[in-house]
Amino acid sequence: MSDNNRENLGSRLGFLLLSAGCAIGLGNVWRFPYITGKYGGAAFVLIYLVFLVILGLPVMICEFAIGRASKKSMSAALQTLEPAGTKWHWYSGFAMAGNYLLMMFYTVVSGWFLKYFFEMIGGKFVGLSGDQIVSAFLQGTIGSPKPLLFWMVIVIILGFTACYLGLQKGVERITKIMMSALFVIMIGLAIYVLFLPGSGAGYAFYLKPNFKALVSGEHGIWDTIYAAMGQAFFTLSLGIGSMEIFGSYIDKKHSLTGEALRVIGLDTFVAICAGLIIFPACAAFGVQPDSGAGLAFMSLPNVFNAMGPVAGRIVGAFFFLFMSFAALSTVIAVFENIVAFPMDRLGWSRHKSVLINFVAILILATPAALGMNVWSKVHFGSHIGSIDALEDFIVSQNLLPIGSLLFLCFCMHKKGWGWKNFIEETDSGKGLKFPKFKAVQFYLKWIAPVIILVVFVAGYFDIFGK
Repeated sequence: MSDNNRENLGSRLGFLLLSAGCAIGLGNVWRFPYITGKYGGAAFVLIYLVFLVILGLPVMICEFAIGRASKKSMSAALQTLEPAGTKWHWYSGFAMAGNYLLMMFYTVVSGWFLKYFFEMIGGKFVGLSGDQIVSAFLQGTIGSPKPLLFWMVIVIILGFTACYLGLQKGVERITKIMMSALFVIMIGLAIYVLFLPGSGAGYAFYLKPNFKALVSGEHGIWDTIYAAMGQAFFTLSLGIGSMEIFGSYIDKKHSLTGEALRVIGLDTFVAICAGLIIFPACAAFGVQPDSGAGLAFMSLPNVFNAMGPVAGRIVGAFFFLFMSFAALSTVIAVFENIVAFPMDRLGWSRHKSVLINFVAILILATPAALGMNVWSKVHFGSHIGSIDALEDFIVSQNLLPIGSLLFLCFCMHKKGWGWKNFIEETDSGKGLKFPKFKAVQFYLKWIAPVIILVVFVAGYFDIFGK
């Protein structure tokens, strides 16, 4: 597809909401609250925000700059900008593999939230005991292949339908509506839990840092710092070109530093607001904030039941609708990246790419769904585990940090695209300019890559060293 025929986003708001939608996902509304609860609350949040700025922001700007300068997806972006004779473009295939791998398990997990939205409306959890609610998740959701596959297929259909309708009429328009609804629902829920009796303890846990407990706590300060650094890095889904694609769809009217700050601001707002919903609600109804990954499915339905049969169903349904929108926004954004790849590389039409990738994702995502039940005996060692855990490991522990390191080095070093080209592209347009101090350049060229390597190595140690 030539640059002249290439689709573009219809508005700046579309770019911001699409980019934010890609970043805003289960890492914000599912993982962030439970990992915050695990590592002690407010002190963890402060450390997380620091790493979000010093790691997430520069890598996001790099991806946007590469996309806008090349006007291509990951299929040819690095090849277009790299110096002659270099091989940076070899990573393009790995980046796209990361998008496929991410959707192979992400579509399955996204289906959980959509399923719970409809079940909450139907009153399925009304009157159930705590043990019955746990059983409903372990056996009725992840333990049953047919409903798991059904909701996975629904998520895939919804995601590719948006892509099939086109960039502006489908992906951009639907994401605008969905993200706007997500913000409204989220703010409404945050206001609702503000008036719950007993919610004050949840706010104190979440908003009042206790650094003394951080040092002497169960996990210790270094494990907490590493966890905050990892969460800040992985929540934005950087390193596999998921952000680069949206940079390739925008014009040069606005500088990229300001745009990246706005996207990260929206992403952080959703993550913080998710905590403002979950922790006060947990405190009000006696649910432990460190309940882990099952917090949303095995603990919060108890909270909704305690609100009463009518109020609980309404609030619970809105909560899982909010979670579904967050998950689907990422699905649509990553699907757009997957669809754009053969359009740019092979000249396929949008409709052809959507249909072929629809079948491919249906096939590729099925093992992750079956690995939670009928194929549960398929394991990849005690340190990794199931099929979906292997896919998550390859993406989260390998491709995201390695890709982010590559994007950063590509933009900073002369053997890549280089600092001069990066600054020229980043500062094109109105708005906040990128800081050009020597200290900033030195940090991005040498220190930030070391931090990313620390995250990468520490992740391996965390998995295999215990």
